[in-house]
Amino acid sequence: SNRKNIIAAALAIWSGMTAVCGLAQNFVQLLFARVGVGIGEAGCSPPAHSMISDLFDPKRRATALAVYSAGLYLGVLVGYSLGGVLGQSYGWRTTFLIVGLPGVLMAILLWSTVREPARAPQDLATKSTLSDTVKDLMALKCFPYIAFGCALSAFVSYGTTNFMPSYLVRYHGIELSQIGVMLGVTGGGGGIIGTFLGGYLTDKFGKKDARWYLWLPAITAIISFPFGALAFNSDNTTLVLVGYFLFAVAGTLYLAPAIAVSHRLVSPTKRAMTSAVLFLVLNLIGLGMGPVIVGALSDIIREMTGEESLRLSLTIGSGVVFIKAYLFWRGGTKLTGDLERQAASNDAAPS
Repeated sequence: SNRKNIIAAALAIWSGMTAVCGLAQNFVQLLFARVGVGIGEAGCSPPAHSMISDLFDPKRRATALAVYSAGLYLGVLVGYSLGGVLGQSYGWRTTFLIVGLPGVLMAILLWSTVREPARAPQDLATKSTLSDTVKDLMALKCFPYIAFGCALSAFVSYGTTNFMPSYLVRYHGIELSQIGVMLGVTGGGGGIIGTFLGGYLTDKFGKKDARWYLWLPAITAIISFPFGALAFNSDNTTLVLVGYFLFAVAGTLYLAPAIAVSHRLVSPTKRAMTSAVLFLVLNLIGLGMGPVIVGALSDIIREMTGEESLRLSLTIGSGVVFIKAYLFWRGGTKLTGDLERQAASNDAAPS
């Protein structure tokens, strides 16, 4: 399939349905519009990852994927910073139209200007199915550790980020109009820096030892915890924002190297599906469980103690980074063997 066309279609659906949210007249219409946004989002990254991996060799791939992935946090920065301003100035309906319609134009621009990367004839002749890809991934000793390490990274990220506005209001008395800019700069800005550094540094250290693609995220996961503890427990608002910024930087170094390593372990025709499987696990556990568990934990603690509990719940939730660190470290110990088996398989394959 032409990946460029898939990305353009996904972007058009994603952006178009974002604009449609502003036209919704009831909950059901808004629900289906949001489902459309999710479908478009899900269809964009896997083929984009595959195209980037075709364009860059393994020694530069994580950096390239990091530049792409940093766009996620650029969206957080812009969305948090401008969303509240636009909503207050023009209303939520117009805001959805303002942020959605330009994406449709970007989809047309992408479709008309971006070229599909050339592939080797043997890759064009190979058809990979979902079952083939899943079978190959399950045969890898390191992939489950990578997938669940990414999932717990997202668990911490989504689980804490969703409650940061409430935390800043309850414990620091910050006005809602100020929170968007604060979280955009700290969470979004920190995510941009961390994501790029994750790709750049692992490409640099991984030249001599590929295990650093997973070991660096393990180390930075542990480093992130004190910053999170500072952010969620300090009574000084400045220290909270500095801690949260550094927590975001250290907590986002995992994504680009995880994708790059996963793509290195499969054939080119299975890279898009590999990203899809990786993101399925990431979102089911991270987005699906992170906010729910952190919120439920806060309610349980409050019922048991009768005291405000969000601060403790956020601290406990951020402690999941230690499990994440173990998973990435353990995956690193399995990586060399998987790479050797993949190299042997490539050598044995007919050209």
